[in-house]
This record gives sequence, structure tokens and C-alpha cells, in this order.
Amino acid sequence: MEVNNIVDINTIKTNMSAKSKEEAIQELAEVLLENKYIKDIEEFTKDIYAREAIGQTGIGNYIAIPHGKSDSVEKIGVAIGITQEEIAWESLDGKGVKGIILFAVGNDDGAQSHLKLLSLFARKLGNDEVIKKMLQSKNAEDVKEALCS
Repeated sequence: MEVNNIVDINTIKTNMSAKSKEEAIQELAEVLLENKYIKDIEEFTKDIYAREAIGQTGIGNYIAIPHGKSDSVEKIGVAIGITQEEIAWESLDGKGVKGIILFAVGNDDGAQSHLKLLSLFARKLGNDEVIKKMLQSKNAEDVKEALCS
């Protein structure tokens, strides 16, 4: 499993209109549904919010990685959204977010896949230069290049 194989140009939105955490999760879940990563948006978002209730997914530096395992997931993937305006989000540094990476992992994919996916992205997102390039991206190709370089 590599970031390059997980990041799908079709599930990246660089001009999100979301003004809240709820709108952002909904907007990205719709992208996952359209691209057949999930089959039931209500069940999927319910599972994401169940995980959100356990602890914050804002990792700081304007990035959030909402995730959770769900039976509605058809295949492992991520939806990535970039906003121009900061969205309020519980985060480690107390700031809002401009970059959201919503993970789609099925319950039957196992904890290993879930943790490996989080670890892959955590390594990339630990690099300030990667985050800067990602947040300044004007299109999906730029986002993928920032995360996969």
C-alpha cells in the first residue's frame, strides 16, 4: 500500500464550498459515493461521526484526517478537500483546517489496513513543505503531486 496508489485524482476537490466540519465531511463523502468507494452515505457519515466523538482528528497545521471503519465502504480510499477559508475543527494546535483527508476503510479491511493507511499519510503530513504545497494546490493533479513526491 502506497500513497500514490491510494490518492485518486477523481476524489480530490481543491475548491470546496464547505463552511463547516459537517459540510466538509458531507461534501467529501458525496465524492466517495460518486466514485464508488462507498455505497451508503448516511451509514458512512454516521460511522465517521462515531469516530469523531472519540477524539479530535484535526492534526494541526490546518489539516484534519477524519476516519472510521464502515460497512458501507466498497474499497479503501481517500477523498481530499482543500478550502480557501479556514473551517472550525477540533485540532491539536487549536487552529481550524483548510485541508481535509477523509479516509474510507471498511470494517472487513481489518485494523492493519486502517493503521497502515493512517501511518502512510501521517508520514507525508509530518512534512511542512508537503502541507504547504498541498494547501496551495489549484487542481487535483497538484494535490496528488504534493502528497506523492
